[in-house]
Amino acid sequence: MSVVVSNGQPTLTLVLDEEQQMLRSTARQFVDQHAPVGRLRTLRDARDPRGFSDALWKDMAELGWLGLQLPEEHDGVGLGFFDLAVVLEQCGRRLMPEPLVSTLLLGAQALMLGGTSEQQAAWLPGIGAGEKLVALGFDERGARGNPAAGKTRAVRTGSGFTLTGSKVGVLDAHVADLIIVSAHVDGQLGLFLVDPSAPGVSITRHVALDLRNAGTVTLTDVLVGEDAVLGGVSGLDNGGSVLDQVLDRARIGLAAEMLGAMEQAFEDTVNYLKERVQFDRPLGSFQALQHRAARLYTSIALARSAVLAAARTVDQSSDPREVAKFAALAKVRASEAFYDVAREAIQLHGGIGMTDEHDIGFYLKRAQTTLVSFGTNDALRARWAELNGY
Repeated sequence: MSVVVSNGQPTLTLVLDEEQQMLRSTARQFVDQHAPVGRLRTLRDARDPRGFSDALWKDMAELGWLGLQLPEEHDGVGLGFFDLAVVLEQCGRRLMPEPLVSTLLLGAQALMLGGTSEQQAAWLPGIGAGEKLVALGFDERGARGNPAAGKTRAVRTGSGFTLTGSKVGVLDAHVADLIIVSAHVDGQLGLFLVDPSAPGVSITRHVALDLRNAGTVTLTDVLVGEDAVLGGVSGLDNGGSVLDQVLDRARIGLAAEMLGAMEQAFEDTVNYLKERVQFDRPLGSFQALQHRAARLYTSIALARSAVLAAARTVDQSSDPREVAKFAALAKVRASEAFYDVAREAIQLHGGIGMTDEHDIGFYLKRAQTTLVSFGTNDALRARWAELNGY
């Protein structure tokens, strides 16, 4: 990790060191070779039951990507969140539908931040090896992304708890080996480890606009033991706090993915403007289009600074409020810039950009979905203002 000290205070460094540059280069080369955007069309048309490539997920595990941030004692690489963000950015370039967000940014973060040593030992090695997928269910109909407004309940029984309720938008729920769900119990918001195959658990798969997989998870009198509470029974006291921290990390990681996607969409659009000829001149020679491209370039640069600062803060700050500030900033900057770039990319490609045969349309669909993922921009602006004392 790069840390610059100024006046006795650590300063966020937004420049990749030599190893991180090598990681980025390797990731980009792998993604460009093995994960073309067009495969989303193939997965969609074939109605693939998994919705992503298991073989590619295993390859990513062998490269060490899935265990980058996992502790060494659980067979991980032991690097930081910033290193994971470097890989996420490159995966975002090709809109990879593999369960990066669900397993690495939600499930694994929850286990690392709040899990007991036994829970971590049971799941983290499998995540790093690409053998286990973990989902997180926190949203409900009418809750508007606010876990505290959910109605799922956990009632104490003699041997543990009985869970009843429904979670929506649970990413990759249909393939998860474990689903961590939030539920109210004794006035607290707890997180519970649920076996998807347990009696009383039903999962309905949905394919979103951006072709990502999500599911509605319904819990009907699902029995779990006390060891199913994330962090143990004492973890009920800080389940809400852990969930807040997990969602902040997810916002930052998703912002890194969006950064890669907007960079690729912009790069493809600029190349098209250089190649497409109208009135015996390349489109890129028209000043009006150059101005539009320059504006997008500026938006991407601002988003990049916000995303890298947020990812670095996860590693350098022990204050969850500080991470939350940067998470809100990065998510808003990235989602707005991505949507702007994707929309302009369609316009600048002209009629061909509107066709299903051209890949550029997938970027707009992804941008529309991420715009409201893990909190709307209005909600995150309000959160940023509150955290900064406004």
